[in-house]
Amino acid sequence: MVPGLLAFGGNEKFPNGIIGHEVMPNPPCLLRRFGPSSSMNLTRTAYGTWSGGRYMHFGEMLDEDRYLGAIQHAYEKGIRTFMTADAYGMGEADTMLGKALNGMPRDSYCLIGAIGHDFYNGEREGSKGFPRFTDARLRDASGFESYAKMAVERSLERCGLDKFDLLMLHNPDVKGYSDATVWDALAKVKASGLTERLGLAPGPANGYTLDVLNSFEKFGELIDWAMIILNPLEPWPGQLVLSGAAKYDIDLITRVVDYGGLFHDDVRPGHPFPERDHRKFRPAGWVENGGAKMDEMRPIAKKYGVTMLQLSCLWNLSQSPVKSVIPTMIQEPGEKSKTIHQKIEELASMPVDVVFTKDEILQLAAIGNNKGCMMLKGANAANESEITADRWPLTPELKSVADRWGINAHADLAYLH
Repeated sequence: MVPGLLAFGGNEKFPNGIIGHEVMPNPPCLLRRFGPSSSMNLTRTAYGTWSGGRYMHFGEMLDEDRYLGAIQHAYEKGIRTFMTADAYGMGEADTMLGKALNGMPRDSYCLIGAIGHDFYNGEREGSKGFPRFTDARLRDASGFESYAKMAVERSLERCGLDKFDLLMLHNPDVKGYSDATVWDALAKVKASGLTERLGLAPGPANGYTLDVLNSFEKFGELIDWAMIILNPLEPWPGQLVLSGAAKYDIDLITRVVDYGGLFHDDVRPGHPFPERDHRKFRPAGWVENGGAKMDEMRPIAKKYGVTMLQLSCLWNLSQSPVKSVIPTMIQEPGEKSKTIHQKIEELASMPVDVVFTKDEILQLAAIGNNKGCMMLKGANAANESEITADRWPLTPELKSVADRWGINAHADLAYLH
């Protein structure tokens, strides 16, 4: 067993373990009935409004026509889940997604919204962005419900629609993971008919392992979906929450499936990242190291006749309870780079009948093993006292969470190199 990979043991929900060859991916389109109407659940492939470089700096920034065209191309090729977050462009991403999907039958796609950062009342704090709506400087718990309802209504208004299929709590602070008043507020938003489902979207950086598991334990009955970072070059720490999601019947959508664009297979050593590209802040050598590991993975891609992006997506989907993948679609600079349309087509054409075996899942994870490669966000044993928006101490409650899930909070979540 690769250190840190705790996802494959059995539990009462999956007594034989949550292994790839025992879990078939979802079919491309899922509908669940809710009374007289129907609501589309998330599909295997999804597209996020952070793609295209307009609202998060990855690759070239598409102009409006190309940005809208990319979303429409995804729809035409069969990608039918679209995610936005109200903080992207302070609402502009909502508006752009609404424009792109205007005229498409509402029952032909799944719409995910996300709220969390209060850009209506809060002041932007540099690279940290806007404060979370749960920040005590903005309001106390008595104001959570009214804020959440207002934020969802405005986001939907910008999209030109009246309901999300899934609403996610975006980049929560410590209150968002642990405070019942936050989830009571979201439950009331759902009860008002503004969303069919609720979800948890940690971030923006990696971590929050114990916080996510704590949320599953406390609010699992309310949480339908959760979003995590997961790909064959980053099995840690995302795999540590898989068994918890399975136990509480929470489906997972995985982001950063492309690993900063490497799995798109057009980023090479010496790649000219644009000036404001987020990837320029990654450690030196990450492209070279990641590329060398990807070369070790290529025989499995060749065996199944899939691209490297498809390999990454299928590795995720071969592990229950991962049900959807949402890689970032990036237009890299240079004439030899793939177009964003080509990348969308790769994602859309991913085979539905490929499921990796347990040995293949473990082999790919062993190649990409990244345990201890970074300081994780959220609850952290290395943080003794200070509480910030994205980092806080390891409390006795969270230590107990770690113990229940067989996680050594000091060794399994530590920054080692």
